[in-house]
Amino acid sequence: MPNIVRLIAAFAILGAAIALMIFGFWGWGILAIFISLLVGVTYFFNENMLLAQWFLRKDNMPKAETFLRRITNYEKQLIRVQHGYYNLLIGLIESRKAPMQSEKYFKKALSLGMHMDHNVALAKLSLAGIAMGKRNKREAQMYLTEAKKADKNKLLADQIKQMKDQLGMLDKQQQIRYR
Repeated sequence: MPNIVRLIAAFAILGAAIALMIFGFWGWGILAIFISLLVGVTYFFNENMLLAQWFLRKDNMPKAETFLRRITNYEKQLIRVQHGYYNLLIGLIESRKAPMQSEKYFKKALSLGMHMDHNVALAKLSLAGIAMGKRNKREAQMYLTEAKKADKNKLLADQIKQMKDQLGMLDKQQQIRYR
């Protein structure tokens, strides 16, 4: 459902709630206010995005993917703030199937912007992993340092350290190959 329809529905239900309270139906009016608030909140938080995030946390990728696929045109169905997060979630799901194909989603998520620093760090850490898979050490190091800067709360500190260790092992593997 487009966002403008959600706003119109929320204001229509709010108007009906006020009318119900004016005519003396206070119980129904209060219930209608809560319903209008619920519909209004879905303007800012798309229900499909929320359910996809829930299933991603539960590590149920097929269900998360079905809820994300319900968003047919994310530019119309989501507000601008959510565009980056949508691409991040698609990239996380695609990284399980085909890691090299998910690079475009992570880059698009970074270009569209995300407000939370740990999500930016997650996207850059994923891009560092993809660069390591391509054996591009310089790019992987660049993304790792950017991820470390973006991870202000140290939520991904263990993963960043682990990735740096793997990057060091990549050097050793290359040295063995050349001997």
